[in-house]
Amino acid sequence: MNPIEILRVSWEAIGRNKIRSILTMLGIIIGVAAVIIMVAISAGTEATIQENITGLGSNLIFVSSNFSRSGPPGMMMAGSSGGLVFDDAAAIAEEVDGVSAVVVEQTSSQTVKAGKTSLEEISIQGTTSGFPAVRDMKMATGRYFNEKEVDQKTKVAVLGSTLAEELFGAANPIGQVISVGSIKLTVIGVLAEKGTVGEIDYDSRLYTPITVIFEKFIDSPFARIRGDSVRMIYVKVSDTEAIDHIILQIKLLLAKRHETTLNDLDVTITTQQDVITAQGSTTSAFRSLLGWVAGVSLLVGGIGIMNIMLVSVTERTREIGIRQAVGATPSDILLQFLTEALLLSVVGGILGMLVGFGGSWIFSQASAMRTVVSPASILLAFGSAAVVGVFFGFYPASKAAQLEPIEALRYE
Repeated sequence: MNPIEILRVSWEAIGRNKIRSILTMLGIIIGVAAVIIMVAISAGTEATIQENITGLGSNLIFVSSNFSRSGPPGMMMAGSSGGLVFDDAAAIAEEVDGVSAVVVEQTSSQTVKAGKTSLEEISIQGTTSGFPAVRDMKMATGRYFNEKEVDQKTKVAVLGSTLAEELFGAANPIGQVISVGSIKLTVIGVLAEKGTVGEIDYDSRLYTPITVIFEKFIDSPFARIRGDSVRMIYVKVSDTEAIDHIILQIKLLLAKRHETTLNDLDVTITTQQDVITAQGSTTSAFRSLLGWVAGVSLLVGGIGIMNIMLVSVTERTREIGIRQAVGATPSDILLQFLTEALLLSVVGGILGMLVGFGGSWIFSQASAMRTVVSPASILLAFGSAAVVGVFFGFYPASKAAQLEPIEALRYE
């Protein structure tokens, strides 16, 4: 028999038992769909994490305080040397070569009023003048506050695009005075639309000098003694090739300022790539786990194909004998049943791909999690289905090919 004839006969055999064939393919459909959906969830999670990290800005170094539990119960205190203070950021900007911008942030939540419009629980972001450069944000109108205004604790505000629209509608907000809690701030600029990054809506925030936040919204009894404490300093470098040297400079500077050694330094310094790599390791392990779970589904589907094919061989023993009597060789019989198993797997794989695409889309729409269907997962799932069909179909096909013609013809 030529390959086309074998394919035709195999397809007809599958078509004679449509319901049974569909039920047989169900395991493959579920397995392929599971592989695509689970890998899509994992890839979507990884892509979201990476976008959130890179959305903070580019070429960043994160300098964070090490905190240990000491003092009164329930109070988180800085490490032995006191942790980071606001003046550390200024020192890094002035004394470390290769640094293009340094940003410190402190957040508060206040009621914001403009005329008759009042908005509650608005995020007030206290920052330094380098914030737009570090966060890759642009001005839509007006300007951002400068270093002099930060030093002099000038009561000015820059609005996110959404917040500006909610407070002033189509009117120009520049020069308008707004109330933030009990403090009056003058609007000097509106940022261009940034969107939501890492569940943070940058467009709905109000930005003001961090010194205003320290003075008006945060009560720190230790500020006069050791300075205003900060948890994180963001450092943007101009040349990523020199990032290791810059990190060493920062460590040496902070060790000197905090009067400690490099080994006892009370800060942790990481880069964006460090965070991405760490998160990538976690999501890779998660993806492997999901892949194994989906692989079990394919294995179950393959066992179902072998089971049905064995039943088919038994049911069609007399047919096999007749084919052998009219000239079919054992290899023809083997190829016919192997082709049937392969067709069941391939058709099931195609249907599984469609279910996987649809399932991934539905999952992303029904939940907050993002899904990314990659070509690699499709090839993996479809290829695995074909291999499963050949592997689990070979034994029933081999058993059919080994039947003796006389015994097969006498079978009732």
